[in-house]
Amino acid sequence: MRIAILLVLALAACNPVARISANATAIRNEAGALIDHGNATGDQVVVHGATRIDAAAAAIHGDIPSVQAVTPAWLSTLQWWGIAVAVAGVAFVLWQSGIGTAVRIAIGWLPRRKVAAAELAVDTLDESRPEGDRELVTLLRADPEFDAAFKRAKGRRKKQT
Repeated sequence: MRIAILLVLALAACNPVARISANATAIRNEAGALIDHGNATGDQVVVHGATRIDAAAAAIHGDIPSVQAVTPAWLSTLQWWGIAVAVAGVAFVLWQSGIGTAVRIAIGWLPRRKVAAAELAVDTLDESRPEGDRELVTLLRADPEFDAAFKRAKGRRKKQT
């Protein structure tokens, strides 16, 4: 069932002008073979009928330049939905693989909550504080987003002093 649906969609997506041209060429080739056969056997009825078929196919070739391929509205909509699903799929894969986090860090798009936590972590790294705070910060810095926000906040503090 799925293969049949994909086949129908693939055929609908083909250029109809190219299909018309290919079919007209095939008809002309078959008509030429019939003319040759009719001449070989001396059957003038076959030759006359094949000549008319060849002329009709030649007329089709003459009309092809004035034919315009138009994409149906449903196919255009289906194409846009396909593009949207593909973009969403790529975004999902990037996000789940961790590349999304790396991109967010690279462009500086850090969540406010993590930035606030990083600010608090920088405040707790005072020398007069016990070791527990340092361990907590070390644990928090295992998160790549938190680590980037921490480095940014620490750099800002150094600039302020």
